[in-house]
Amino acid sequence: MARRGHGEGSIYHRSDGRWAASISLEGGKRKTLYGKTRREVQEQLKIALHQQQQGVLVTGPQQKVGQFLVHWLEDVHKHTVRPRTYERYEAIIRLHLVPGIGHHLLQKLSPQHLQAFYTKKLDAGLSPTTVISFHKMLHLALDKAVQWNLISRNVCDAVTPPHVKRFEIQPLNAEQVQQLLAAAVGHRLEALFVLALATGMRRGELLALKWQDIHFATGTLQVRRVLTHMPAKLNGKGGYVEAEPKTEKSRRNIAIATFAVEKLKQHRIRQLEEKLKAGPAWTEKDLVFCSMVGGHLLSSRILFAQFKALLKKAGLPDIRFHDLRHSSATMLLSIGVHPKVVQELLGHSQISMTMDIYSHVLPTMQQEAIGKLNNVLEG
Repeated sequence: MARRGHGEGSIYHRSDGRWAASISLEGGKRKTLYGKTRREVQEQLKIALHQQQQGVLVTGPQQKVGQFLVHWLEDVHKHTVRPRTYERYEAIIRLHLVPGIGHHLLQKLSPQHLQAFYTKKLDAGLSPTTVISFHKMLHLALDKAVQWNLISRNVCDAVTPPHVKRFEIQPLNAEQVQQLLAAAVGHRLEALFVLALATGMRRGELLALKWQDIHFATGTLQVRRVLTHMPAKLNGKGGYVEAEPKTEKSRRNIAIATFAVEKLKQHRIRQLEEKLKAGPAWTEKDLVFCSMVGGHLLSSRILFAQFKALLKKAGLPDIRFHDLRHSSATMLLSIGVHPKVVQELLGHSQISMTMDIYSHVLPTMQQEAIGKLNNVLEG
């Protein structure tokens, strides 16, 4: 039986362990809010009730910044972004923007308000990167307000966001890659690490890869989906789900190195042996990289722990799994592969993104190019 908290009326604890709140809307309809804790639901309910008490139309002149942001996210932006993006935006609005600037009238929000808000967050210990994420999301939301003629300009354009020191990627060099591959021999997920280096695929793309996506005859694979975490408030359940790739460029065909193809074939044999051993407990999802009983490799912590152990075994620096993607791209550029080809392999939406991330490789490429040009000129 669902339990209601004293004095909270509409907040209750569900039998599945989650907390929920129900609020009445106009026309007799009701909206249910979900959260992992009572406090999370309380915060959502507080915002929703405040909006109702204000009784302000979303286009009204008395609309406040907090009201607009909640409406923008829940009714406009929610179904246009990936679940993890929605989850991040919802937390930014609920925990930071609404308490910090939500009380200002939308039409009265000024650059000074935002500048003071950013400074306060930095003084509270938040990193410049985190504050910039607030700025980018707010800029996106206020662009919509301008489009709707709710405000005449986007005040974010007049604000100076904090400066962020350029993040230095940590790619492995060719010798280190060989050390990692040697340490991975015989590992249950050896093919995963090999494919990450051979293709530059993202972790979510690798964990959603299915055997039907791999074409051994042609030595190619197709990236069609990603494994991502779905917030409970989006589908009522939460957990990991297979979703569409982030952009159209992320949906791509990739040629696989022969070395990686052979590792995948070995992995397939090992997986079939695990399937026979699991018997009725096996869940058939056609996944290339799965749990011991066929399901998704859900816990990133488990994968990270195995990866960290592998790095230690190989005597390598403590890098992120995502740095395997950077290592792949860096190796390709270093051996003279055109940046446009690297962009297509990685699934970057624009070549400028590829050039910006891997600018550290460009000086070497330029030196090699000038050397070749010199040879031509000298005959």
